[in-house]
Amino acid sequence: MPAVLNPVLDLLTVRGTVTEAEQLTARIRRLRIESGQLVGLEVQPGQQVRVLVGGLTLRTYSIWHYDPSGVVELCVLDHAAGGPGARWGHTVAPGEQVRLRRPEGTFTLRPDASHHLFVGDETASVAFGAMLAALPGDAAVSGCIETATATDRLPLPCGDRLDWVLRGETSLPDAVRRLAPAPGGIAYVAGEARDVQAVRQVLRAAGWDRRAVLTKPFWTPGKKGME
Repeated sequence: MPAVLNPVLDLLTVRGTVTEAEQLTARIRRLRIESGQLVGLEVQPGQQVRVLVGGLTLRTYSIWHYDPSGVVELCVLDHAAGGPGARWGHTVAPGEQVRLRRPEGTFTLRPDASHHLFVGDETASVAFGAMLAALPGDAAVSGCIETATATDRLPLPCGDRLDWVLRGETSLPDAVRRLAPAPGGIAYVAGEARDVQAVRQVLRAAGWDRRAVLTKPFWTPGKKGME
């Protein structure tokens, strides 16, 4: 990387070191990144970081876990599209250096809600995991998560209170209709952009206030950077 770019990168990113890499599911790998520049940040469950992969390509990953001592854990999906982010996540090893931006994003937990509804796919389950881990054990939780296979299911806190559906057997909008969540509380809807929009419409038709439905499209088939 040309030295002239370093001052710019130092302003926009922090340096970190990959210290652990673990296969959590058949296609999802957990990466632990440590950096003194990540110490003591105010990170909200559900936020994300942008990582430089393959030179100067930025890819966005939800935070699986953050420790104020300067540790951030990401979960990277090895998907069929095989883009630069997937290749990086599949091959990066402990000891390698990485540049990433500080945590950001507004798709975050609303801890005071009376009920928490989670709807999404594999890409959403990482952010959902951070949100669920931050909730008390007696929190009112429901929802449904779609995966390609049963082996793609992340180990989520409160996971036994969620419906897991397989892609192709039912759609997320139909799964939400079957769940019939009553209006109230907060809905977190994330994943493939068209599914996000369709689920939002289902909830609005069921009487949910638009301000109570938080949405985050993580990917769109064929769209560069969201493959």
